[in-house]
Amino acid sequence: MVAKVRGRGPIRYEGHMAVIVALGAFLMTLAGGWTAQRVTDRRHLVLGLAGGLMLGVVGLDLLPEALEAAGTEVFGVPAALLLFVAGFLLAHLVERLLAHLPHSRLRSSGGTPMATHGAGEHNGRSPEVGLTAAAAMVGHSAMDGVAIGAAFQVGGGMGTAVALAVIAHDFADGFNTYTITSLYGNARRRALAMLFADAAAPVVGAASTAFVSIPEPLLGAYLGFFAGALLYLAAAEILPEAHHEHPARSTVLCTITGAAFIWLVVGLSE
Repeated sequence: MVAKVRGRGPIRYEGHMAVIVALGAFLMTLAGGWTAQRVTDRRHLVLGLAGGLMLGVVGLDLLPEALEAAGTEVFGVPAALLLFVAGFLLAHLVERLLAHLPHSRLRSSGGTPMATHGAGEHNGRSPEVGLTAAAAMVGHSAMDGVAIGAAFQVGGGMGTAVALAVIAHDFADGFNTYTITSLYGNARRRALAMLFADAAAPVVGAASTAFVSIPEPLLGAYLGFFAGALLYLAAAEILPEAHHEHPARSTVLCTITGAAFIWLVVGLSE
């Protein structure tokens, strides 16, 4: 969730409050990751919910804010939308390149290939893709912290409202970070490491606003690009995997619930 901080003036910085509030986002992110771990016996429901959350974040949160913040157009198209498409295509390109990397071939004593492809993959997926996606979410969470700090520069009321929205939103971030990392075959310790990095990122982002102020157009460009990459993962990977073995109506319901939850969070933050 990104703060609406237009028209900010030279108001006293309340860095200590921003960091304290960001600790709530830290705890909520861990709660989301813990929830993702505990429901492994209902993996298709977890993936369906994650896909809905990601879809809601892109369509209801990231893109509207990116369009508002970036502002400018390039050859008749908003810059945020161009970067949205670029993010989608880059995510697709990275996954395709990683999927076709040469893997070591194991041979029997007679020289017959025993495994010619996928030695470093999990169900055809490269673990590096999951780590890259999780790293992108860590970067997004850091921007959440920056949003908290910027909102507190506007005033305590704005800071509190934005902080509550970010804290609720970061439950979905933690849930998605752990799910994406583990979905691509990474070990549990790696998934936990990315989860803790995602949880710490808002605190670091909030603290950084004491020293750095990000121009609003640059923030909007980043949001558009990240939204495209996130949508690719949701539409091309997470949701198809959710319905691969369990094409149940309950999975669809979880997807709708995830998107509706983000709608609720966005509405409450206005």
